[in-house]
Amino acid sequence: MLGNKIAYAVLPAVDIKRARKFYVEKLGLKVMMEDPSPGIMLMAGEGSMIYLYQRGPTKADHTVLEFKVDDIDAEMKDLRDKGVKFEEYDIPSMGIKTINGVATMGSGMDTEKAAWFKDSEGNILGLGQMSQAVMDKAMMQKSMMEMGTPQKASMRK
Repeated sequence: MLGNKIAYAVLPAVDIKRARKFYVEKLGLKVMMEDPSPGIMLMAGEGSMIYLYQRGPTKADHTVLEFKVDDIDAEMKDLRDKGVKFEEYDIPSMGIKTINGVATMGSGMDTEKAAWFKDSEGNILGLGQMSQAVMDKAMMQKSMMEMGTPQKASMRK
């Protein structure tokens, strides 16, 4: 089964050299390997990986990858300083409205923040900051799953 396997994102790039530059210089990822196909395997934090491969233009109007961060404001400032522009969304059906690029979801101890931007190839990437309460719930659910306990609780109240 796949429940205990490492997963990584696979994203298309029209211009692999431009994409490499964006992910390395703006996002700070490290190149693990390059292949002649052409493609690039990048290392993000805590063992996360992204494989970029060259192909013609594609259209994804949804988030294809999200980075979990501890301080979304600091990460956004760093990325803005490197020329990254954040998207503005107003999607009432999902309870999402950004203000200065940031959407705040939930309330009280269960507050989460998110922000979205496009990479050099038009893929929508995101930043996500979970509250400690949400992280604690996720870790509790992970522990219960590892012990084989059925899940009934949701991430949000």
